[in-house]
Amino acid sequence: MAAINADPEVMRWIRDGSVRDEQQTRDGIQAWESEWESQGFGLFAVEIRSTGELAGFTGLSVPDFLPEVLPAVEVGWRLGRSHWGQGLATEAAAAAVRFGFEERGLERLVSIAQVGNDASERVMTKLGMHPVRETVNPTCGRRVRVFELSSEQYATTTR
Repeated sequence: MAAINADPEVMRWIRDGSVRDEQQTRDGIQAWESEWESQGFGLFAVEIRSTGELAGFTGLSVPDFLPEVLPAVEVGWRLGRSHWGQGLATEAAAAAVRFGFEERGLERLVSIAQVGNDASERVMTKLGMHPVRETVNPTCGRRVRVFELSSEQYATTTR
């Protein structure tokens, strides 16, 4: 995960675009593990089945960085560049959405992407999400779009 977080191309759409070093990655993983304990959900490692290689992560988290959407749970993902364009983000995020609605009984999920991150917005659309607002991420001043999917909308698309 540290190599993925150290890639400027991967990180350009994350917060202010800064890369993360090994210690920052370690701290982030500890925070993700704590979220599992406190919230009952969190992030999953995404591995390539045939090789066991770590491709990145997907999962659920509380988007504390954007208070105006709270209370909310966000579905998100981050993949290493060598795994882009293969449908992995959509497949993994769809599993996280299913987990959130079917296993955790959540009422709605959001996903947040910086304006211009068309690849992430395509994934959101494939998940059945729709844009509900455009705003500014107060932690970095960048414009973001918030997409949303309700449990009712999810139920109608999975029947």
